[in-house]
Amino acid sequence: MKILVTGSAGFVGFHLVERLVKRKDSEIIGIDNINDYYDINLKYARLERSGIARSDIETDHPVKSAKYHNYLFYRIDISDYAALSEIFRSYSFDVVINMAAQAGVRYSIENPHAYIQSNIVGFTNVLECCRYSGIKHLIYASSSSVYGISNKIPFSEDNNTNYPVSIYAATKKSDELLAHSYSHLFRLPTTGVRLFTVYGPWGRPDMAPMLFAEAIMANRPIHVFNNGEMSRDFTYVDDIVDGIVNIIEKAPGDNAEHPFYQLFNIGNSRPVELMRFISMLEKAIGRKANIEMFPMQPGDVSVTYADTGKLEQCIHYKPATTIEAGIASFIHWLKYWKS
Repeated sequence: MKILVTGSAGFVGFHLVERLVKRKDSEIIGIDNINDYYDINLKYARLERSGIARSDIETDHPVKSAKYHNYLFYRIDISDYAALSEIFRSYSFDVVINMAAQAGVRYSIENPHAYIQSNIVGFTNVLECCRYSGIKHLIYASSSSVYGISNKIPFSEDNNTNYPVSIYAATKKSDELLAHSYSHLFRLPTTGVRLFTVYGPWGRPDMAPMLFAEAIMANRPIHVFNNGEMSRDFTYVDDIVDGIVNIIEKAPGDNAEHPFYQLFNIGNSRPVELMRFISMLEKAIGRKANIEMFPMQPGDVSVTYADTGKLEQCIHYKPATTIEAGIASFIHWLKYWKS
């Protein structure tokens, strides 16, 4: 099986590659543009962890992993249709897993064009390449942010998602609509996974777990919004990867509720109050946080909570890593990374 993973230097994409290369019957091709939205040294470190030497990376040229015989990496941008098409022509992919995206809710308010270019233009390029390449299954990352300010808790895939409250969320909702159109028009099997607040080792430095933990370790103040009256369905990265890997063999067919199209939440289904989360970080780090309270940020929501019943029914899987175990693993890695 040949599998393309886009965004393979990103947080979830890196962990996904690390899991997929252990499938000895599979050849994994990873692509990433290594943009500078956050520290590129972290992205290069992830790649090096997978045996991709930083010194070997050149645009459009493949780098063979020194660690895994079945992993190749290309530095390209999915918004570059010519380069992406060439990758598809070079390999007869069975499965494509699109993790590439411009991430971040708040940054989307400041720089919306980056989100349109990556999340809509880039994703359309992926869809077009899949359409013409006979892909058996396209899996793509959506987000819990599509639910916006929903009064129906927990969030079910059947909830109305027509009112996103951030530009990032609007682009992710657009991806779902585009995927549905391609599934309907071209019988392209697509599965969207709505990911809920992913955290863990090698995580993104722009997300609350890393921002808070780094600030506590450095004795800097942490900014807590909505006066701490928030909760998040924190989901450990290994659980996200397990869910995606289990979905690979579950491509939707013409007998699906929506032919060739499906959506799943992947979340822990155990929302954690933000102040409790901070308290657990303090305990794991061994230092108290210096907390500064602020009002709610534009584009943010007060609660996320995944209903994973549909995922459990389809693939018999439910994320199960406890927040205590997840935080312990995350802080253990962070201390290593900062040493």
